Amino acid sequence: MNRRKKIFMIVAIALGGLLLFRLYQQLGGNAASAGPKGPGGSGSRAQSVEATVSEIGTIRERVSLVGSLRAKHQVQVTPRVSGRLLEIRVDRGDTVRTGQVIARIEDDEIQQQVHRAGASLEVSRASAVQRRAELKSVEMEYGRSQSLEREGIISSEQSEQVQTRVEVAKAQLNLAEAQVAQSEASLAELEIQLGQTEIKSPLTGVVGERHVDPGALVTSNTPMVLILALTKMVTVVNVPERDIHKIQVGNLATVVVDAVPGEELAGRVVRIAPILDPQTRTAPVEIEVPNPSQKLKAEMFARVDLNLTTERETLLIPRDSLVYRGNRSGVFVVESDKVRFQAIETGIAEEDRIEVLTGLPEGTTVVTRGANLLKNGDTVQILQPEGD
Repeated sequence: MNRRKKIFMIVAIALGGLLLFRLYQQLGGNAASAGPKGPGGSGSRAQSVEATVSEIGTIRERVSLVGSLRAKHQVQVTPRVSGRLLEIRVDRGDTVRTGQVIARIEDDEIQQQVHRAGASLEVSRASAVQRRAELKSVEMEYGRSQSLEREGIISSEQSEQVQTRVEVAKAQLNLAEAQVAQSEASLAELEIQLGQTEIKSPLTGVVGERHVDPGALVTSNTPMVLILALTKMVTVVNVPERDIHKIQVGNLATVVVDAVPGEELAGRVVRIAPILDPQTRTAPVEIEVPNPSQKLKAEMFARVDLNLTTERETLLIPRDSLVYRGNRSGVFVVESDKVRFQAIETGIAEEDRIEVLTGLPEGTTVVTRGANLLKNGDTVQILQPEGD
């Protein structure tokens, strides 16, 4: 038992010593941290920050919108005559020119109709030649009858009968010539239909879609191919009602396409809808984007930064100076060597500047770089911005 008590005493003494050592370390650390305080009494070290002065500047309003690109000119090609498709010479991605034959519809029946109309025209022309000859003969007979009437050989009634035959011959000739014109019109119409069996591209561009294959029965309502002219693209964005009056045709826009990263494209407003959507209270605005290299494709997603026509003088601060505390936006105002959080109301942002609507007078020194690391009452040391 004595041996066991000795062991317990040794363990208890060791634990007590360890606790005393830990207490000594804690008291020593607190004493070290309670060193000399600075002039402000806070004991905190001054933080190095950069600052600037709020000033009046010019800002242009912008509105950011999204839309999808489409070709400025695109045509869904459909045939103008019905029939079975003999061949289609293009497919998706092919380049076509204006007037190029891209498909053919069978034309046997129309060819026969053209031959029949041509023969009918020849008959009408022959009939007109005959009637013209008959008129000439009757007119000569009428001339002789007038001479005989003056000599008293025939009566005036006989001469008038010949004159009537002249009028009848003229009417028959007019009818024959009208039949010739009718036959010519019928032949021309059939020749037009025959020409329409060759489907031609209405514009220079690229085939976007192909809907039919050879052997298909097509009508005037059957879409065959979609042709896109990709040298100019457009996107339609819906501008809110509050901003639509600030936009004019010709306004510039910056277009960014996710599929073409790192590149800003120059756009221009070409059309503004005269009516708003009653559900969304927005108006469609069409923006044209040049695409000479054709790297932009239809239906690509586009982000549009649209310049508005309004430009005004206002109080501006750098974007870096704006901080948020809870749901309040504000800046850290430099007062002597300390900072104070000042809540402000902001307006529009342009590049690296933000408009201040209320809460900050002109000429106030505000922290820029390092503002997000501060809290109210911190001591700061103002550094010169890099490059100065």
